Amino acid sequence: MNDYEIVKNARSEKRLTSVDYIKLLVKDFAEFHGDRLFGDDRAIVAGIGKIGDIPVTVIGIEKGKDTNDRILHNFGSAMPEGYRKALRLMKQAEKFDRPVVCFVDTAGAYPGIDAEERGQGRAIADCLFEMSNLKTPVLSLVIGEGGSGGALALCHGDEIWMEEDAYFSVVSPESCANILWKNVEKADVAAKALCLTAPKLYELGLIDRIFSADKKKLKNEIVNCLQNLMELSKEELVDRRYEKFRKVGY
Repeated sequence: MNDYEIVKNARSEKRLTSVDYIKLLVKDFAEFHGDRLFGDDRAIVAGIGKIGDIPVTVIGIEKGKDTNDRILHNFGSAMPEGYRKALRLMKQAEKFDRPVVCFVDTAGAYPGIDAEERGQGRAIADCLFEMSNLKTPVLSLVIGEGGSGGALALCHGDEIWMEEDAYFSVVSPESCANILWKNVEKADVAAKALCLTAPKLYELGLIDRIFSADKKKLKNEIVNCLQNLMELSKEELVDRRYEKFRKVGY
């Protein structure tokens, strides 16, 4: 597949969603709701459970399956209260020394007026700011689309992994083509220029691992990663994360 074909495949309705990954990898999952300020955003599914024998906080951006399910989950485009819910659970995880595992699959945060009125940009910025200093391990996995700030809000982790046929980009190829050439027909050209596929991002040092569809292997890899991160002191964890993102772009 070329780069744009990978993008289109990442949007397929046949892909596993965050809820699927939670069912496959997390046992005894209990979902939490609400941001304690406005309401509950179903685009963000979050709660606690265990991966292996490790208690974890799990946060997933959920697109849904059929039409009704997708409407319920707002097609995976989170509102500000979704990101505030995610941040509430991250801070709770820090309090109880639970690692955080994020499953990312979104075309982007919801861009509507109501989202802007309720502080969409601030909610995303707060996630990035707080995650940079979160004193518990954070592992982020891009399982489909990793679109714009909506995905980045949950990707300020100690490690960022991508499924081999996912994509991660500051902008969609269609939007990029429209901005640069006023022609969405050039989306394939934009996709190639954006370097948004897992192999290219790994080569650039923007992600830490590419994983396959083998879920048993993935579960073991997650457990090993979390165990290694949990061996670090809180100060080492934060310093390591700081250095990781300082190197991006160099």
